[in-house]
Amino acid sequence: MGLGKYLKRAFLNHWNLLAVGAGAVFAILTGHPDVVLPVVAAVEIAYLGLLSTNPRFQKAIDAEEAKARRATVAVTSEEALSKITAALPPASLARYEALRARAQELRQIGRDLRRPAGGSGRMPFESLQLKSLDRLLWIFLRLLYTEWSLSRFLDRTSVSAIRGDIERLERQLAAIPDDPTNPRRAKARETIQDNLDTSRSRLTNLQKAQENYELVQLEIDRLENKIRSLSEMAVNRQEPEFISDQVDAVATSMLETERTMDELRFATGFVEGDETVPELLNRSTVETRG
Repeated sequence: MGLGKYLKRAFLNHWNLLAVGAGAVFAILTGHPDVVLPVVAAVEIAYLGLLSTNPRFQKAIDAEEAKARRATVAVTSEEALSKITAALPPASLARYEALRARAQELRQIGRDLRRPAGGSGRMPFESLQLKSLDRLLWIFLRLLYTEWSLSRFLDRTSVSAIRGDIERLERQLAAIPDDPTNPRRAKARETIQDNLDTSRSRLTNLQKAQENYELVQLEIDRLENKIRSLSEMAVNRQEPEFISDQVDAVATSMLETERTMDELRFATGFVEGDETVPELLNRSTVETRG
């Protein structure tokens, strides 16, 4: 929108609208609106031009819009969290809670290993480190949901049935002579070929879903092992800065995993904005379904 956005916000400011309204009323009361109204309009144009191009005003508007976007996305991620925890089977939720407990232990160890009061250096497992742990847990929870969604998709679709359809359609197609001079035969072959192409596409998609399912399972095991390793490292190394760096490194290493989940939105139903990380470490235990 560029400058237009700032012009609009400057014009719709309630003080500006009040001033414009007062100017219009004054112009009518003077009995010479044809003289006063152009003056009011000129003053308004000058005001809008000055305010909309003011860097401080533009920054304030941008900050306000960014805050609104963050609030909207935060609601979206909370909705995604509720959707996930309501759908996942108890075994998956229990696996997540066990890993979250490990992450909490890791955070507590980091707190215990803080530098003495007055010492220099970073405070481990606060701010960015806490966000990194939340992000790892959020990725893990979404991976569990992706695995569950893909498993449901695979359970409801039969590879053997699709292959059977392909073989049947190939036989039907082979039984009809390719005769362009016969419109009925040509139409029948066209219909069967389209159906055959659709069945082959379904088989390809199903095979890809199976590959993605196996990949997600491997990613779940990898991330779970990473977080457990970090917890053990925190006990053995007792070096706050090193542990914090390792947490951040693991979080960064999951970028490819996050891209994989983006490609699997068709199975999970995740929408744009779900990637915002909700607070997980400090959240109460998720209740499992019976």
